[in-house]
Amino acid sequence: MAGSAHGHTPAAWTGVIISFIGFCIAGVFMVAANVPGFWAGIAVVLLGGVVGGAMKVAGLGMPKESADVVAAREAATTTARVRS
Repeated sequence: MAGSAHGHTPAAWTGVIISFIGFCIAGVFMVAANVPGFWAGIAVVLLGGVVGGAMKVAGLGMPKESADVVAAREAATTTARVRS
């Protein structure tokens, strides 16, 4: 995954940070036995997914690969298998 820069986009970082904050909120309220606060934290977790998805749609996520890039990767993979 590191070679493909998977997840290194503003959309991914923002979604994960918002979801992490929601997880922390839910955890605190779960320990405090406060059910409405727990569900508010879960709502923030879900909001992180929505925000990350919206940012991806807005163009801040990973760009789609062109057909040329996919073909080049397939050719390289096939060549590497033949050499092995």
